[in-house]
Amino acid sequence: MTFPAKVFVCWGICAVVVLGALVKADPIGNHRQSSYELMSADTKAMQDDPLLNPANFAVLDGQSLWQEAAGQKKISCASCHGDATVSMKGVAASFPKLSTAGRPLLNLGGRINQCRTEHQGEVPFAPESKPLLSLSAFVATQSKGMPITVERHASNAARLDAGERFFKLRLGQLNLSCAQCHAERSGQQLAGNLIPQAHPTAYPIYRLEWQSVGSLERRLRNCLTGVRAEPYAFGSNELLELELFLAWRARGMPLESPGVRP
Repeated sequence: MTFPAKVFVCWGICAVVVLGALVKADPIGNHRQSSYELMSADTKAMQDDPLLNPANFAVLDGQSLWQEAAGQKKISCASCHGDATVSMKGVAASFPKLSTAGRPLLNLGGRINQCRTEHQGEVPFAPESKPLLSLSAFVATQSKGMPITVERHASNAARLDAGERFFKLRLGQLNLSCAQCHAERSGQQLAGNLIPQAHPTAYPIYRLEWQSVGSLERRLRNCLTGVRAEPYAFGSNELLELELFLAWRARGMPLESPGVRP
């Protein structure tokens, strides 16, 4: 049986329409990619070699802080958690998450500060401070190579949905959303640079642009400034919910901490 050419044309148009709808709904689909893959060979080598990776200085500082007694109770992280290479394995891969009943959503830095205030009797580290980033980097390194384990469940669903709405929300004078760059146009070029998919697989990271280690919150605030929007404060619900959605979006991808990026 032969079919008129018109039928094949109709089928072709339908296929394109359906495929286009699927791509629009999930532009990345199963083709997820760490921004590591977009880096130059030199920058990849810097991340991969502990002797070249400048973020490892933060890891070493964090290792010292892990053993340091602090606060009114004069106890260290190690006093409660022991050997971090055992007790912290997989921990960073599970954040952000809700704390105990009635507690807010916390990222890894927030959880470290919660331990600091509740168990050590000490004031919290300032956002983006060297000790907080160092301890975060040290803890995150214990999960290097392990898959991100953030999942959707009844207790975090509302927060996760809020983060997804933020991801798709147009903001700033440029009227752009996270999704327009990092989902719909990932892999394309912006100002000569390839646009990543924005999976948070390597934080805290050392950015050559910053010449220092920084958190995912710092990077998100940079993006908000880039679209000419007022950045939310460190620890705000908006940034934490967006972090939660990004971690869920990257679930199953391996952690690279401590990462290096351009």
